Amino acid sequence: MIFGFNTDVKYGDTVYHVQSEARANDLLLQTQVFVKGRCIGKRAASYAESVTKPGFSEENMHEMLKAQHRLVLDAVKDGKVEGIIDMNNEIQDVDGRGLAIRWLNTDAAPSGNTVTMRFSVTDMGQAAAGATVRSRPFLPSDANLACETTTDGGGSAELAVTLDEHAIKDASVMIQATHGGKSATRKFRLKKN
Repeated sequence: MIFGFNTDVKYGDTVYHVQSEARANDLLLQTQVFVKGRCIGKRAASYAESVTKPGFSEENMHEMLKAQHRLVLDAVKDGKVEGIIDMNNEIQDVDGRGLAIRWLNTDAAPSGNTVTMRFSVTDMGQAAAGATVRSRPFLPSDANLACETTTDGGGSAELAVTLDEHAIKDASVMIQATHGGKSATRKFRLKKN
């Protein structure tokens, strides 16, 4: 079991508390930065794409979390914490290449075995027009693609996702966006009826 990391680090007269944890249900690595008990920002990265690769283990996830924690600690020590934490909750894939997916209608609930989901895709904070957005199976051995569409000029897309047994049981959907040689994969948790 992965626990997490908690470290206090001082820069100037300010003590920053850096807390990192793996949110396994959401396939996210999250690092939050606190000053005097108040969260001033966080860095969150999806490891959903990595989990689908053969041989990926809890140890790999632990190393990824440790690297993210160290990255934020180093930014605090260098006085550059504002440049590494995010205030608008954009979650990028672990390598941080800039592509992000945001689920817009998070209150959408499945109707039968289908759920209509709307997304926004950005590349370094700018709308990613023409990005491919697809729902894909969770397991790497699954070959079936559930559905696919392309973002409009504002970087938005809508998918009517057909849920397989795994998605219904887990109440989650894997969504991948690709654009300009970049990709981001996220696991989104669905509302239960």
